[in-house]
Amino acid sequence: AQALMPVLVELALQFLLLSLLSFGGANATLPDIHRRVVDVHHWLTNTEFTQMFALSQAAPGPNVLVVSLIGWKVAGVLGGGIAMASMCAPSSVLTYWVAHASDRFRDAPLRIAIQRGLVPVTVGMIVASGYVLMQTTDHSLVAYALTVATALVVTTTRVHPLWLLAVGGVIGAAGWV
Repeated sequence: AQALMPVLVELALQFLLLSLLSFGGANATLPDIHRRVVDVHHWLTNTEFTQMFALSQAAPGPNVLVVSLIGWKVAGVLGGGIAMASMCAPSSVLTYWVAHASDRFRDAPLRIAIQRGLVPVTVGMIVASGYVLMQTTDHSLVAYALTVATALVVTTTRVHPLWLLAVGGVIGAAGWV
């Protein structure tokens, strides 16, 4: 237990910091999460990170589940709980305070400007998350093309993403990727 304590503290510190940057949800911080857990601390490999993300997306519940899976992989059940609490608590408290202030200053020009300014920041963070995931999973020209085509179809049409997943599955099963 003594040897586990520094890892738990580091896990908590990493996710406490990331929590305050999570405009748009935990998925918006995926590039930073990836950099910290794969590149800096070497807690996970690219493949393990991608698998944790895929599992968290397949499971019912919020996108932030990836954090608990990372914590669990790094330090067991206690690590999962600490990572999840560290990621959720600061942003939840901040959201509560901001929501309270937002109600008080509903028509204030500064509040409106801040809200409008955070939209491109959030979109940029989510696009960066997609880029990081693409780098960790795509290893061929066909895979990169499939990812870009899927992103374009999802953002420009009303085609349900499950159809695109099915097409990707067929292409993968056929061995074209």
